[in-house]
Amino acid sequence: MASLLFNLRNVSDDEADEVRALLLANEIDFYETPPSFWGVSAGGLWLPGTTQLAQAQALLADYQQARGERVRAERADARREGRAPGTWDGIRARPGQALGAVIGIVLMLAVVILPFLLLAR
Repeated sequence: MASLLFNLRNVSDDEADEVRALLLANEIDFYETPPSFWGVSAGGLWLPGTTQLAQAQALLADYQQARGERVRAERADARREGRAPGTWDGIRARPGQALGAVIGIVLMLAVVILPFLLLAR
């Protein structure tokens, strides 16, 4: 029976490429399922059997540990050099999303507070 090794939801393209290369370099048989059109399934990397599952999981755990350390170091360097994006950079990059979030928060607060304001009268 096939086993899901790596879910591709919220995974960057470079990370997915590195995991594919890792599996190929270690001669681990796998196949990939694409994400669904409606976003129900994000796709993933699957092993056709369980014979190589333990080896693949150990390789993946080592890879993720090393990648996490590397990415944290890159982020720390970017912060130190002032290149790391901040909150205002994110708002400037996606103003519509930021405005939608603010409107949603205001509407939710209004729905929560409105009954208390009406009862106070």
